This record gives sequence, C-alpha cells and structure tokens, in this order.
Amino acid sequence: MKSVGVGARLLVLALAAALLLPLQILAVRAGWRLAERIPVVFHRLLLRLVRVRVVVRGTPPQPGRAALVLANHVSWMDIPVLGSLLPVSFVAKSEVAGWPVVGLLARMQRCIFIDRARKSHTTHVNTEVAHRLARGDLIVLFPEGTTGDGNRLLPFRSSLVGAARAALTEPTLERIDLQPLAVVYVRRNGLPVTRRERPAIAWYGDMELAPHLAAFVRAGSVDAVVQWGEPIPFDTASDRKQATAAAEAAVRSAVQEAARLGGDVLQPVPKGLSTPPSTPLPAPLAVPLEPAKVYDSAVR
Repeated sequence: MKSVGVGARLLVLALAAALLLPLQILAVRAGWRLAERIPVVFHRLLLRLVRVRVVVRGTPPQPGRAALVLANHVSWMDIPVLGSLLPVSFVAKSEVAGWPVVGLLARMQRCIFIDRARKSHTTHVNTEVAHRLARGDLIVLFPEGTTGDGNRLLPFRSSLVGAARAALTEPTLERIDLQPLAVVYVRRNGLPVTRRERPAIAWYGDMELAPHLAAFVRAGSVDAVVQWGEPIPFDTASDRKQATAAAEAAVRSAVQEAARLGGDVLQPVPKGLSTPPSTPLPAPLAVPLEPAKVYDSAVR
C-alpha cells in the first residue's frame, strides 16, 4: 500500500472518530444502548480500512448470560478485532488510557483500567467488573497480563479472575461462565503466516506504537481467526486457579491448532462437524448489530 493510501485511510479513521466519539461520550453518560453499538461500527470501519478480515469459529456467549471472556493477547489489533463482533469492554492497564489510537479505542469501548503498580487496585477493579457482569456487560480479560509474540501463550494469571468470584455476591447472579477465546493471525496477503513472520504482526515488548501501526497497514491484508471455546461454569464452589488453568489450556489448544493449520483454518468445515463454514458479512456500516447474529462470519 502506498504511503498516500495509508495517510488517506488514517484520515478517514480520524474523521470517523471525531464524529463518533462525542456521540459515544453522550451515550455513555446518558446510559443509552447506543453506547454498545457505536464501538462495533467504528471497529468494523477500522478493520475495513486496514484490510483485516475476521473469521469467527465456535459459539459466542449468549445475550443475557453473565460471561467473563479470557483471551490471549497478541496486539493492539485484538481490540478492534474483538470489538467488531460484539459489544464488549476490556480490562486494560492504566497506561493504555493515555496511548494514541489505542487509548481512544479503549475509552470508546468503556474499558476498565487497572493500575498494576498498586496491588490494592485489583480489588477495586474486581468490584467494578463484578458490577458490570451483573448488569449484563460482556467483559474481556487478557490474563497473560501483556502481549506476546504470537508464537507462544504466556501463563494466565488468576488474580483478576477473582472478579468472577466477586460477581457471585450480586443477588442476581448464581453462576458465571468463564469463556475461553483465542485470537490468531493466520494469513497475510493471502499467504499463511509463518512462525518467523508472526512477531511482525504482533505488538509486544518495547515496540513503538506509531511505527508498528504504519508498518502493519503498509504490509497488506491480514486474516484473523477468533475461536470461541466451550464455556467453563464458575460458581461459589469453583476453584479460581483451577478454572483459570482450564481456560488457559483451552486457549492454548485453540491457538496451537490455528497456527498448525495456518490459512487452512479459514476453509469451510466438512458437513457433520461442529463448527459451520465461514460466510462474509456485508460492508461494516450495513451489518446488523444484534450480538446473537454474529456467528461464524467474516468482516472484509
């Protein structure tokens, strides 16, 4: 992609953000349901502009079911990839709020920010997550605690999964589902991504954001697979560490399988297997935004 093309696409994105952000702020303050829809529209536009296609496999959490999503974390791109599918909010470190682009995406997504320098802040965040879960919000947690290079999964930390335990003190909740979720970037420009190439897509370590964003856009189209695992029931009798380990094992298995198959994971599944074939969605601004209708679909 030529640099002029990159600049034009980023300009369109900036204009869209300038139009949608004030409306989103108003919607959040007024408690309108529109606050859940605007980020989905914005993220779908972003993916279209940077040429990222998303294929969803498995069954997402059902509307009205309290679920804490435990996902692997590869890049800043994980936020628009997941945010384009369902109205979700993320738990993110407090520094993210001040980052360019990513901070904007996080705030639009009604993220919950945690100050990792203060151990006592975990309790505050767990309480906030508990209230949001009881209210019916779908919360995404990256239990690795940081991004990886796309080739390996870091150990899941169970401390923030304590939010699930805290949520069970809400009188409206008897059980919460811990929902494993794997995000794997499998193709670039139509070709399978190799082990050596994955770190170029990932954003981790001390990488500067602006150069990585520009390089990502210039390098061409990307196919991402989002794999929903089987929900893990969590109630007052559940062991937090065991439940976290089970979620980690499910995500690790899905990441390894998608990486092994490469681009082949995007092919339709033969009739009779549990996961239906992928089908394309229409253009981002014309997509129905009902969460329950997002199933095995692609964003182009």
